[in-house]
Amino acid sequence: MNLDMAHAMSVPSTGLLEFGSNPQVRGSHLKFGDFVLRRSPRFLRIQAVQENGGPRRLVDIIRLVPELSRNYFRSPSRRALFGGISLLGGFYVAQTISLSFGALGVNDVIAAVVCVLLTEYVTRFYYSRPKVTFPVALLNNFKMGFTYGLFIDAFKLAS
Repeated sequence: MNLDMAHAMSVPSTGLLEFGSNPQVRGSHLKFGDFVLRRSPRFLRIQAVQENGGPRRLVDIIRLVPELSRNYFRSPSRRALFGGISLLGGFYVAQTISLSFGALGVNDVIAAVVCVLLTEYVTRFYYSRPKVTFPVALLNNFKMGFTYGLFIDAFKLAS
């Protein structure tokens, strides 16, 4: 394996990696904290370096992920986008569960009990929190989409 590839990762330039606090621009390089982004025509090159110039350990990079994700989801448009995705994801999962267990006719009562228990647990978890964080709000959006999908499927079966 190439030594350069062990220390760097090429990622398509989608702009997703251009978040962070106060980028320092130096020619064709952007520096975000301890990460250096080198611009090329097709790819961004991310190289993790320490203060002494040596390579950074994987554990150190993983520790930075929560802060990077918090900075990424500060934008209201991104929060709304992922809220909608979780809502539609819940709807899709409900339709899939309803179709698979309803078509087979096996264990459909047990599947219904599990679905009700999961939605009730998520509701209790959401409303017992003193402060609602973004991942908990995404979980609640998933639950709302799931419940809506089950209601829509019940209306389709009743007609």
